[in-house]
Amino acid sequence: MPSFDIVSEVDKQEVRNAIDQVNKEVSTRFDFKGSDARVEQSDYALTVYADTDFQLDQVQDILSQKLSKRGVDVKCLDTGNVEKVSGNKVKRSVTVKTGVGTELAKKIVKCIKDSKLKVQASIQGETVRVSGAKRDVLQETIALVKKSVSDFPLQYQNFRD
Repeated sequence: MPSFDIVSEVDKQEVRNAIDQVNKEVSTRFDFKGSDARVEQSDYALTVYADTDFQLDQVQDILSQKLSKRGVDVKCLDTGNVEKVSGNKVKRSVTVKTGVGTELAKKIVKCIKDSKLKVQASIQGETVRVSGAKRDVLQETIALVKKSVSDFPLQYQNFRD
């Protein structure tokens, strides 16, 4: 029985490379001369530091550009609020979302079941497994999910016949 998985994954190494590029660009740009602007990473949690709110937004824009150039979808970033650090320095926490959350998985399964396609969708941890009798029906399901869920980056893997 053919099947495929709906997942949301981010390549950790590409995120690391993008952060290195951001820090390198910030250290060489004239408008950041003498400032403490940088991006730090611990697993999938990023922290953006800067001297002012304006510089924080600038570093955030550079981060978004570098991530998109490296093939990481910017929709997977969850930005937090601006926090004051000692003196007049500010920081913002950014989380890289991975995995299909339970709410989104339920939404995907409901969408597939409401479409009356002859497939079965089941939630398995942070993935949604879709199986059906024919390959064409699975491809229709992929098109349906792509059309209905556009606010979160999804990948379709393990397409097996």
